[in-house]
Amino acid sequence: MPISHIKRKARRLSRRTRSWSTIASLTLKGNQLSNKTKLKNCKNPVLMIYGFGATRRTLAILENRLKKAGYTIFSFNLGGFFGTFNTSSIEETARHIDTKVEKLYKKYKIRGKMSIVGHSKGGLIGQYYVKFLNGSRRVKCLVTLGSPHNGTPWCLLAAYTPLAWVCKSLKQMSPLSGFIKKLKSKKFPKACNVYSIYSKEDTACPFPVGVLEEAPNVCNIEVFDVTHSELLIKKNVFNAIRHGLRNEMPESWAESSRKSYEEHVKSNKFSLIK
Repeated sequence: MPISHIKRKARRLSRRTRSWSTIASLTLKGNQLSNKTKLKNCKNPVLMIYGFGATRRTLAILENRLKKAGYTIFSFNLGGFFGTFNTSSIEETARHIDTKVEKLYKKYKIRGKMSIVGHSKGGLIGQYYVKFLNGSRRVKCLVTLGSPHNGTPWCLLAAYTPLAWVCKSLKQMSPLSGFIKKLKSKKFPKACNVYSIYSKEDTACPFPVGVLEEAPNVCNIEVFDVTHSELLIKKNVFNAIRHGLRNEMPESWAESSRKSYEEHVKSNKFSLIK
């Protein structure tokens, strides 16, 4: 094996280790935020929803970038294990978000619809909120990052461990769960634009479980050389998120992702989204 190839592998491993370490460090800082977002009369705010086993601080890097880009960002403590790590059922968490959003809209007289950016399980929570809790009355855009829209095989394994008794949502994120079937049975409201951003390097949400059935308002976008944790760090992902929030996703990106999935289906002779 050429030395240059080994060096590239080593650099990639080092980078990914640093990225994971950064996200783990942020996660352990919990749900306390240093600065309160000013929501009074704000236009088009962005709700951030963190994933399973994460906390509000997990999203800190992405939040700061979006704030610098001019967005008003807010998030909620989603409870769960130790009251922190977002392990409750997806329906329960989505209802909690629905209640909190309505209170904020009334209290701060928020104008216009909001957008949602959800990482991993957070994307499923956002999807349930939009589809089953009439969330589209408040949401104009949903951007998901590495979300297991077709269920992840890791949760299929975890469903047969004691962990599933403590973490209700693990069974729900299994590919064979009734919850995933329910999500897929209902189409997204036409009033909400949806972008699923995924990576083939994401082992927590392995390709193609993050691919949604496309529609005029639903689009899949592949990002390259990005792990599950790096979806919250890498600038190419942030760039894709910004395009999604503006509803200005380049058609070339969507077409490239579409071809990638079609080639996968052709070579494997089955489709997860059918």
